[in-house]
Amino acid sequence: MIQFDGKIALVTGGTRGIGFQIAKDLHASGARVIVTGTTRDSLDRIRSEFAQGKETVEFYDVDFLSAESTKHFSLKIERLERVDILINNSGINRINPIDETNLTDWDDLAAVNLKAPLMLTRIISGKMKKHGYGRIVNIGSIFGVISKSKRTLYSMTKHGLHGLTIASALDLAPFGVLVNTVSPGFVMTELTRSILKPEEIKELSSQIPLGRFAGPEDISSIILFLCSSENRYITAQNIIVDGGFVNV
Repeated sequence: MIQFDGKIALVTGGTRGIGFQIAKDLHASGARVIVTGTTRDSLDRIRSEFAQGKETVEFYDVDFLSAESTKHFSLKIERLERVDILINNSGINRINPIDETNLTDWDDLAAVNLKAPLMLTRIISGKMKKHGYGRIVNIGSIFGVISKSKRTLYSMTKHGLHGLTIASALDLAPFGVLVNTVSPGFVMTELTRSILKPEEIKELSSQIPLGRFAGPEDISSIILFLCSSENRYITAQNIIVDGGFVNV
């Protein structure tokens, strides 16, 4: 089993869905985990559901749509001595056809999906270089590889996020820091269940070669490998975890 004893991991958007599973699995594998979210009441839920002691879980309240909140958060991160693992998981979406998109939506998606990962990668990669070790995983999407109607802004930002992966991976490779993108397909999370009807889930599942949505653990298991010392040679890659959907 992969272990992260002594490692410090930062997971943005780690209070629900894929981010929560990643944070929980890292914690169960021995890491000290810092989780970000937008509501402080998430901390009690995180601590109650994680398998080990409270002292190895921290919660930072940050809203990447707020310049003030983001600046306050960045100052906290700068004061950390080190971070070994960074998971840029926070993301938002706005669904509109191209002729109904607006610059406010673009500014919001760019702030959360692009600017925040850039900021954190810039700050934390310096700490990783200093210690000669680091793993960064940016959570993309199959809609950064393919797309569908009304996903213009989302696809733009997820394409851009992988651009950050490639370029930063090249800068950081000489220092033992590996950077990758993981792009999930359809994942069965609380949000998925709240927005899709059972018949819609059944129809989408029929279009996936493996015949089902991923569980959050299917995504997390890939990320844990990429973040571990077992991964010594994979960097600058976009790993698509979608049950074969993009190849249909």
